[in-house]
Amino acid sequence: MLLTVDIGNTHTVLGVFKGDQLIADWRMASSAQRTADESWLTIKSFCTDAGIRPSYIKGVGISSVVPNLTDIFESIARKYLNVNPVTISASLDLGIKVHYKDPSAVGADRLCNAIAGFKKFGGPLIIIDFGTATTFDVVSKDGDYLGGVIALGLESAASELHRKAAKLPKIDLQFPDQVIATETVKSMQAGIMFGAVDAVEGIVRRIKSELEGKAKVIATGGLSTTVARHTDVIEACELSLVLEGIRLIYERVEGKSRKE
Repeated sequence: MLLTVDIGNTHTVLGVFKGDQLIADWRMASSAQRTADESWLTIKSFCTDAGIRPSYIKGVGISSVVPNLTDIFESIARKYLNVNPVTISASLDLGIKVHYKDPSAVGADRLCNAIAGFKKFGGPLIIIDFGTATTFDVVSKDGDYLGGVIALGLESAASELHRKAAKLPKIDLQFPDQVIATETVKSMQAGIMFGAVDAVEGIVRRIKSELEGKAKVIATGGLSTTVARHTDVIEACELSLVLEGIRLIYERVEGKSRKE
């Protein structure tokens, strides 16, 4: 079995694969205050509840945008699972060309999305990931990573409004019944949620104008299904895309190592 770890700024998503099947996945807060030992106890508890023996895990793949947490999960892999983890970066043989001026600056999660998205849908492809930031990643018809867009995430937008405006409360990220709102919470929801839809549609339109041929548009991230219900631009939602990408990269890297 393979343990995949997607470390984001807000949450860390864990998934266990048996072959190419994701058999269990969990979400925990991304906290640098938690030690490797404490994080391991959480992972062990997740596995126990799912009927998975940690001893069955023979590999670990990590995608991380939080360097301090990368070290913690690499330590867990070595100390408790007795394996050397594969930590995703552009320096690995990913099987794709990365058309970024500095490939090392591309987030590992974005590379995983690109590889898993192309594997399932082909290209050209636009992948929208609704996380702490909302990212748009573009894959060519040949599977190359062309670059993309980084925009403010929905949760980040709501938090910033609450933090910087004394009278604006914390809100749930859901769509109000209409854009013209008559109370503060719904006014904020209208601005953030419908604003996100319009941003998606506008940015996708601009990306497509720069691409040759028609591009498919998919989305991932916790709020992807919520936003997708309010736009025709998003054609499919794949909630485990980063985990799938970690698996594909892990298998490529480890397969090449065994051949060598």
